[in-house]
This record gives sequence, C-alpha cells and structure tokens, in this order.
Amino acid sequence: MLLDRPLMRRLFHLGALATRGMTLGVRGAAFDKDGRVCLVRHTYVSGWHLPGGGVEGGENAPEAMLREFREEAGIVVDPGQPLWLHGFYHNTAAAGRDHVALYVTRAFQLLATRPLDREIAEHGFFALDALPEATTRATRMRLTEIRDSTPPTVQW
Repeated sequence: MLLDRPLMRRLFHLGALATRGMTLGVRGAAFDKDGRVCLVRHTYVSGWHLPGGGVEGGENAPEAMLREFREEAGIVVDPGQPLWLHGFYHNTAAAGRDHVALYVTRAFQLLATRPLDREIAEHGFFALDALPEATTRATRMRLTEIRDSTPPTVQW
C-alpha cells in the first residue's frame, strides 16, 4: 500500500525535525529618524539586546519579527515598508542547532506606551556611539556590520 504524497511529505518533515532539531529565531534592528537603535534588556538574561525571539509554529520569520518588535518594544513597522534581511547566523552560544535571522527597519511607529512586564525590564533607543555599557558583544558586532555595510559573519 502506498502512502499519499502529503502524508509522506509530513512524515519526512517530522523525521527531519526529530533528527535535526534546528531552532530558528529572529532579531531586529529598528533605527529611528535620528539614527538611534532600539535595544531591550530582558528580565531573564543579562545585557542589552536587539528585540527578538523564536519563530512560532505557523509563522514565517518576517511575521515573527513584526510580532517581536511589537511585543518587546512597542514598535509597529509601517505596512508598506518591508523588513530588510541583513543576515542569517548560526548561534552556537545558545545551542549547536540555533539559527538567527537579523532584520532591519527604519520605517515604524511607536505605540503610545509599552508597559514593562515579566520579560522586558527596559527598552529604549540609543545612538550607535553611546550604547549602554552592558550591550552584548553579538549585538555590537551586528550593529557595526549594519553601520559599515559589511557582509554579515556566519556566527552570531
């Protein structure tokens, strides 16, 4: 008995997930009109980071980034302005199978207020030459790549 193609394809993908187990996350660099970048400080990990998080089931990476911008920093990307994919990275610090897509936007609106919660301790916009001291090494490297228009590295 032959299995139908959609079922075979689903079984193949489930097998690949079980054996490969890759995770996918997103981070985003939102620059305001003054060239300042939005950073967030989480309650559960040290340092200042670009907003971002995991891609949920049924969601593509750009959708995840739009959701994360809104949830973490109150940023609503202008609908007519697509996100720009800067790079795709392997994040070995988190897990050997973690990957991160980094998006950039310069066209957005801020919600009136974004209350702090259990996940986000602080958020704000910072000039690239005046980042908080606790900004992570990876965040600084990504911002340098964007500022200098250099190709992204492979590692986050």
